[in-house]
Amino acid sequence: MSKLIYLDNAATTKTSKTVLDAMLPYFSEYYGNASSIYSIGTKSKEAINRSRETIAGTLGAAANEIYFTAGGSEADNWALKATAEAYRSKGNHIITSKIEHHAILHTCEYLEKQSFEVTYVDVDENGIIKLEELKKAIRPETILISVMFANNEIGSIQPVKEIGEIAHEHGILFHTDAVQAFGQVPINVDELHIDMLSSSAHKINGPKGIGFLYIRKGVKIRSLIHGGAQERKRRAGTENVPGIVGYGKAAEEAVGTMQERTAKEIELRDYLIDRILKEVPYTRLNGHRTNRLPNNANFSFQFVEGESMLIMLDMEGICGSSGSACTSGSLDPSHVLLAIGLPHEIAHGSLRLTLSAETTKEDIDFTIEKIKEIVARLRSMSPLYEDFVKKSQKK
Repeated sequence: MSKLIYLDNAATTKTSKTVLDAMLPYFSEYYGNASSIYSIGTKSKEAINRSRETIAGTLGAAANEIYFTAGGSEADNWALKATAEAYRSKGNHIITSKIEHHAILHTCEYLEKQSFEVTYVDVDENGIIKLEELKKAIRPETILISVMFANNEIGSIQPVKEIGEIAHEHGILFHTDAVQAFGQVPINVDELHIDMLSSSAHKINGPKGIGFLYIRKGVKIRSLIHGGAQERKRRAGTENVPGIVGYGKAAEEAVGTMQERTAKEIELRDYLIDRILKEVPYTRLNGHRTNRLPNNANFSFQFVEGESMLIMLDMEGICGSSGSACTSGSLDPSHVLLAIGLPHEIAHGSLRLTLSAETTKEDIDFTIEKIKEIVARLRSMSPLYEDFVKKSQKK
């Protein structure tokens, strides 16, 4: 293996050199606690404030509406659990979709055990939420709608503005999990009617273990973590100063390079999709053909087992995924692929490839050739494929 071809950027990205350089002084030089009043602590506090302002600016938000967390999952948990608690006197009903990240779905399951009711709205064959079904699900006691901005597995981008309008027309709060979308597509919280938004730095070449929750001013959300007075008394715990600094730098770079970077990713993504669909028979693209994240391609290969394909790709130096990294140890097929109507046997043969700014056309060409070889090899060992071929020949 002479070169690593990393095509799993939806799982995590490489921390950029400029982000790392920005973080390093806050490990060893400006290491003071941001809650301290002496100068070395003040340096940390100032760095946090700068990052908060930078991130707020990318969203069209105010700096005091950004709250740092340990990542996207914590932000999702906070948005749902604290909102449910704070608005319980108004109602006990929450609406979400069937293709959310497990940070949302498992939190909803927890809330159901706390006597909240959750409606899981269907999506169409492209993974786009059914707006009419969403409207019909609204009740007088509905307090929150939580729908992801873009799906982490199949890349489909949701009609976020329309969802936000529906929510606000009925006086309902709207939260979106934007972990995959932030830094990949333009987001303005006012234009899209977003009340809360979750994000995580390691998806945009920032460090792991740091995220944020945008909370619109006036939303009566309570603390998830209790203790000190950090994050304006809403999220206790000594601040992860290097991580926050890194996130601010990563957000600045992601938004600053978005137009040029995503144009390149879309060109390579479409080239990958076109060649795979043309050159590998009995293959389908999962997710919307064009209304998808710039760097996401997700395929299902009939008569192929996804995990075997990943192992064989890894032997060729290619990193991909069969779906969400958070469920990679599960033997069950993706809940997202089942929700868009795929049968179990086809859902099991899925492959997600997600590009970065460093991905080259040569990387894609090499990957396509290896996929063709691997799929042919795995199908040659499949009795189901053998039977399928025999039946096709008789027709």
